[in-house]
Amino acid sequence: RAQVVNAMHVAKVPGRKTDVIDAQWLAILTRGGLLRGSFIPSERLRHARQLSRYHTSLVNDLVRQKNRLLKVLGDGGMRLSALVSDPHGKACRAMIDAILDGATPEEAVRHAGRLRASRADLCASLDHEMSPTHFAVARRIRRHIEFLEAQMVELEEELLQEVLPQASLVAQLLTLPGIDRLAAAKLLVEIGEEMTHFGNPGRLSVWCGVCPGNDQSAGKRKQARTRKGNSHVRRVLTEIAHAAVKTQCYFKEKFQSLKPRLGYKRAIVAIAHKLVKVIYCMLTRGEFYRDHTVDFEAERIKRNAPRWIRTLKRHGALPA
Repeated sequence: RAQVVNAMHVAKVPGRKTDVIDAQWLAILTRGGLLRGSFIPSERLRHARQLSRYHTSLVNDLVRQKNRLLKVLGDGGMRLSALVSDPHGKACRAMIDAILDGATPEEAVRHAGRLRASRADLCASLDHEMSPTHFAVARRIRRHIEFLEAQMVELEEELLQEVLPQASLVAQLLTLPGIDRLAAAKLLVEIGEEMTHFGNPGRLSVWCGVCPGNDQSAGKRKQARTRKGNSHVRRVLTEIAHAAVKTQCYFKEKFQSLKPRLGYKRAIVAIAHKLVKVIYCMLTRGEFYRDHTVDFEAERIKRNAPRWIRTLKRHGALPA
């Protein structure tokens, strides 16, 4: 039967190369059982991949448009990014919308909410010298941003509908630190639900592009880049890793031990490598994630106990 194989697994034939010689070499390798068929997703997964990858493209477009809006506003004299850490946050966006709708800086500052910067500094940063052209371009960019956000919401709903048959697998992945429903859906449509295509966690990590490179000669190990793989899965895994290292879990402790030696970015890729191995085991065994370094029940009680005690006192179950 015909199968698709990875070209990297086929050693190059030395000497004069022709199509006939290459075909003979492939036949010899196949008869010897030295070639593995590549993972070919089902038709349903291929359709879901279109939604997932288009959503990623829209995310990139949205980031570009937001940065373009800040550039236009900065060219007109508004320097909000110098005062706030997230110029695309809810409060900053409300102030920008107020300015674009014709409000004065004093009126726009009322939407500052809980920003740490003083109202006087915010008012000074919103004091602009924008021309009518600046306003026209900024309003068009704002409409484009709103359009992209609406498209992203629609795509997210469609993608989550596509993975409804795998609701149990999504529930398993949601127990992993740093992952949300959308990231779980993107992972499932890329790697599938059957891990038998890959054989072991190492092969899956190579396919995802998070496996460390191997450059060793004469007993000396040199720095090597990670192998090329599925860039879409690699992006999702690194996003999950960024979120996981900010939670109380094993991955945070591992990241803190790797960061001084490898640096921030390499440590994140190392965490992504561990995550994909954990995901392989979870999907293969049908188990939920269990962190052996954190007692989640104790953490939940510690977080919720004050609220429970206040409720019991309010209803008379405990003395005030």
